[in-house]
Amino acid sequence: MARLPLEGVRVADVTVVWAGPYCTQLLAEWGAEVIRVEPRTRAQPMTRGAETLQREEAVRASAARGVSLLGFPNFNPLPDWWNRSASFNSHARNKLSANADFSTPEGRELFLKLIEKCDILVENNVPDTIDKANIGYEVLKERNPGLIMLRMPAFGLSGPYRGYRAFGTHIEGMIGHHYLRGYRNADPAESGDVYTGDAVAGIHGAFAVTMALRHRARTGEGQLIELSQAENFLPLLGDFILDYTVNGRNTEPQANRHRSHAPHGAYPCKGTDRWITIDCDSDAAWEAICEVLEAHDLLADERFATGVGRFNHQEELDRLLGAYTRHRDADALFWELQAAGVIAGPVWNEAQLATDPQLAERGFFEELTRDDLGTFKYPGLIMRMANTPNSLRRAPVRLAEDNEYVWREVVGLSDAEWNEAHANGQIGEGYVPGIVPPTA
Repeated sequence: MARLPLEGVRVADVTVVWAGPYCTQLLAEWGAEVIRVEPRTRAQPMTRGAETLQREEAVRASAARGVSLLGFPNFNPLPDWWNRSASFNSHARNKLSANADFSTPEGRELFLKLIEKCDILVENNVPDTIDKANIGYEVLKERNPGLIMLRMPAFGLSGPYRGYRAFGTHIEGMIGHHYLRGYRNADPAESGDVYTGDAVAGIHGAFAVTMALRHRARTGEGQLIELSQAENFLPLLGDFILDYTVNGRNTEPQANRHRSHAPHGAYPCKGTDRWITIDCDSDAAWEAICEVLEAHDLLADERFATGVGRFNHQEELDRLLGAYTRHRDADALFWELQAAGVIAGPVWNEAQLATDPQLAERGFFEELTRDDLGTFKYPGLIMRMANTPNSLRRAPVRLAEDNEYVWREVVGLSDAEWNEAHANGQIGEGYVPGIVPPTA
């Protein structure tokens, strides 16, 4: 296999939840050696899920409600649920894991020794976490002047919201995304969570790191990168923001609607909870939709003869169009509409996605095997490079799986230092007793 672009780059990863772990997932996939530095003396919230033990009955009940974050192989979280969580394992492939709790004096010194051997540090904790541990960029660059440190706080490292705690859904609420994608005359909670901000932050964080590597290659200088997750997402809503700043117009919730196309939405199909999405972007597309559905009365209706007319009568149009689609098979209708030049696609669930012929032909899903989990298909790479073949290489990493390699080979701890780290609880198998709930 050809050398991957980030081969030889070492990343210390102290990330939580999704935005940060997704950033380091992308770096690891393209060759970086990503070392998760994980404490065993405390459970990081909303990361491995170690802080809460969900019994099999509760996991099955959550799955029945459509909650996948608590997924485990065969719905069984035991014996070590922190190594079996679907939420964590989805972004833990190709990574390494080593113990150290930088909030303690002993763990902080271990962490600083590792930083001396790294090119990059990625973190997305509350800023106070880094401040209290005294491992900010000014401190770390004394140990490693070439270090690139990516910080991904919710709202930035300055300003009145600096220390505020937030998950992606709170950030999206504060910047207006929840409002814009909501339904008119409905509670914002009805639109559900999508966590788009986490995904975008992960991608842009990886992009920022590669730019900083390029800068260091030219100048020899490391640097601090500040990526406010709120500010990172806001440009994606730029047209709505400009509409307000230029025209003074505050856009109403959009739901499935488009600001000029109609019909534009999800329409019921034959079967239980089957839907198709349709986007009509022209009069020609409207004619094609009516021909495929044999909706000759809609084509003859003067209210829908023009784009403006269809837009002004959307509610009635959606109701009438749904009466035609609800008796059609979603997949078959998708092929027919696409053949007629109409923008359309079925709404698939995970099972249908896993057998999608497009993804199957391209080999998107890749199998990874871990002895305690088994062999499963994982989502593959988000991009391909023509001259650089690549694939997933390592199954999701278990807690502390690489202590020996990281602390003995990379950092170079002596036998005495290694034994001391074990004795004071910094390094070891699993969590320190009393940190996670008992299984009995």
